[in-house]
This record gives sequence, C-alpha cells and structure tokens, in this order.
Amino acid sequence: MNEDVVIELKNIYKRFYVGTPNELEILHGIDLTVKKGEFVSIVGASGSGKSTLMNIIGALDRPSSGSYTLGDTDICSAPDNELSHIRNRQIGFVFQTYNLIPRNSALKNVELPMMYARLNPFVRKKKAKQLLEMVGMGERISHTPDELSGGQKQRVAIARALANDPSLILADEPTGALDSATGRMIMDLFHQLHEENGITIVLITHSNELAEETERVLTLMDGNIISERRGTAYVPGQYKTRIQ
Repeated sequence: MNEDVVIELKNIYKRFYVGTPNELEILHGIDLTVKKGEFVSIVGASGSGKSTLMNIIGALDRPSSGSYTLGDTDICSAPDNELSHIRNRQIGFVFQTYNLIPRNSALKNVELPMMYARLNPFVRKKKAKQLLEMVGMGERISHTPDELSGGQKQRVAIARALANDPSLILADEPTGALDSATGRMIMDLFHQLHEENGITIVLITHSNELAEETERVLTLMDGNIISERRGTAYVPGQYKTRIQ
C-alpha cells in the first residue's frame, strides 16, 4: 500500500446474525481511504452505522466481507493477537466516556499503553509526563479521574491515546459528554495535534457543526457513505487552543 495511506477500506460489508432469519446488514460496501496527516470526520445520525464502522476501523471487530488495510497490515486476515498489538501500538482511542482506570493517577493512566508495550518504566514515566504537559495537565499528573473535570479527563485520555506514537487517532464522540465550552477546548486540542504534530485523526460524530471543522467530511446514512466534501469551516490555524 502507498506509504502515505494510513487506512484503506474497500467494499466493506458488516452483517450480524449471519445465516439466521434475523440476519441484518449494517454496512453496505463502504470504501474509505485516509492519508497520513489528514483530519477526517465521519458524521451521521444514530443508527447510521457509525459505531459499527468505528469498531472496524479500530480493529475491534472484523468486517463480514471486503478488505481493510491499516498501514501495512491486512486487518481482515490478521490473527487476534496481532490485532491486539495493532490496537495498542498503531491506534490511539479517545472515547466519549474517557475509559480511564478510576484508581490510577493521570500519570499511570497515560503510562498504561506503554506498559502493555513493555516500554522501560523510566522511559514511559518520562514520556507520560511530557504528554500530560503537552495537553495542559502537567500540574495534575497525580490526580485520579474522580478528582478531575470532564474536560481534564478527556485531555488525559488524549495524552494516553498518543502514548505509543500511533499512526491514527480514532476519536468517537470525544466531546459528547462535555459542555460546549469544554468541548470547544477539546476540539481546539485536536486541531493543534493535527496542525502542529501532523497526527492523523478520524473523528466519529453526530455533530455536523464539529464535522465541518475537519479537512474532509464523510456523511454516513443507512450504512452507506452518501457524500464526501471538504469541511466548510476548516481553516488551518483558526482554532487556537486555550489550554491552561
């Protein structure tokens, strides 16, 4: 695959309850290519197939048919242990619900993917601190999630997603649980990571307003991509972070 291409999905179908009277087809032949350094959004209403597509892009589930290449890896034929490795090393996940470990400090939460990757403890601690500082959480590294606001938790989650230098950040409704001002700050942070660090980001959202801020907007409806366009509000450098 072209080294500039991070994601390539071709003719992806996803069916559930295959072979039964209740068989249900959710995705109907999805084609999607994302190049290195792009900021792409997939927008759609509830029931459009966003979550199913997100699970396939994130190697959390396999398509029923079609092909999916992430970097140099054929995801459809990769064994489960390799997919686990890919999720840890190549994909950084940011979820609406943060998915932080309650008993762990911000520092330990960010260290976790590096621990699974068997990185040297001294190296991973140093890198975790650097990442938390980068997202404006340097003074809260010892705080546990219940001592943090929603926006602070999401910044920790973003730092954790960056821990193993992934080729892709997959953000699933990352502002969905936040108030508008905090959500704005999180989107500003994604813009900063994209523009200053060249990170490839795929944003899954129901919000047309947020989707329009990205370079490319793909609209999903009833399991089909029905349109693809440039974000009308995408202006490089327009969204300045307000990280304190």
